[in-house]
Amino acid sequence: MPPSPPPCGRVRPAAVVNEEIRALMAETGTWLWGPTRERYERLRDEWVRAVHEEMTTAA
Repeated sequence: MPPSPPPCGRVRPAAVVNEEIRALMAETGTWLWGPTRERYERLRDEWVRAVHEEMTTAA
């Protein structure tokens, strides 16, 4: 089972989430539908939050 997103308020590093997205794409051959698509969308949203957090922290 893949790791669950962290509780609200905690953001995993973008690089970690990106690796999970890459692994998902490799597993599925980029074919996203049903639960796989939902997992991708959750990871994508988490990645966007992580990038935003990292950019805000760096500024």
